[in-house]
Amino acid sequence: MEKDVAYVVKGEGEGEGVGEEEEEEEEEEEEEEIDEGDGGRGRRRRSRRVSYLRPCVSTRSHSLVKRFDGIYTGPYFDSNSPTNITAQLGSHAYLPCKVRQLGNKSVSWIRRRDSHILSVDRTMFIPDERFQAIFADASDTWTLQVKYVQARDEGEYECQISTDPKKSHIIKLNIVVPKIEILGDRDMYVKTGSTVAIRCMIKQSLEGPFYVFWYHEGDRVLNYQQGKIDIQTKRIDHDTVSSLVIRNARREDSGNYTCSPSNLDSASVQLHVLNGEHPAAIQRGISSAPGGCHTFWWFVGVVTLYSSHGSRNYILVLLAIMVLYSKNPSYFTPER
Repeated sequence: MEKDVAYVVKGEGEGEGVGEEEEEEEEEEEEEEIDEGDGGRGRRRRSRRVSYLRPCVSTRSHSLVKRFDGIYTGPYFDSNSPTNITAQLGSHAYLPCKVRQLGNKSVSWIRRRDSHILSVDRTMFIPDERFQAIFADASDTWTLQVKYVQARDEGEYECQISTDPKKSHIIKLNIVVPKIEILGDRDMYVKTGSTVAIRCMIKQSLEGPFYVFWYHEGDRVLNYQQGKIDIQTKRIDHDTVSSLVIRNARREDSGNYTCSPSNLDSASVQLHVLNGEHPAAIQRGISSAPGGCHTFWWFVGVVTLYSSHGSRNYILVLLAIMVLYSKNPSYFTPER
């Protein structure tokens, strides 16, 4: 582990012994061999003063010691601090800000879009409990945590040191919003007794959802309903696919089915289980009525024209047409 060394800076009110190391001088003696002539040899002693640093114990506040780390003499941002963070909608975002040599200064987080002060050190100034300032002493990192991120959380956040002038580091938070869709048409038509497969795809996601729930008319569909229901969710590359399989479909299985992933929007489909009905007639529904009405009155006009000389026959034919129309209007609706 790298040792953080501080040195005494005199002339700023510090006394002797302040800091973690201090300079000390001692006198050292050394001998050297000399030539005394006529082949004689001798030794001579001489002394010199040497200086060195020795550890010392500080009895004063840490704020009295001015730290040196490379070329910096005060608080500064670590060059490894990121400038862009990407998080998925509904997940947790972490914005780390590494501040070296903070000393007695403070670190604040500010939301740039509205200049709202979110925190000063560990104290929060926003009622939204999703925001929290976390400090890791081992790495000198002040992290802004945003839980369950929303689309409106996207933007720039400022990590600020309370120096004069202020020092700031900007981090851009990007929010990825996955797309959710049910494959196929919004209306599904199947025959009674069929096996139905409804597939829900979650695209452009950084991570898969913790769960995907299915609902039928607002009630949760369970995976173990008498072997009739089967739900499977798989992660394929950057997409998640959840499949709902209904075996031996019955009329009571008709209705709205909703795919609801955790912390994301939902998608729905309408299932129609038919028992001999014609799907086209159900699809047209009320929208086919105007065409049916026009066709009906066209028939009435033709009958009136050809029955102008026999009122009794006209009335009988007209009644027959009205009964037929009431039983099945699709007979009078042109195929599209």
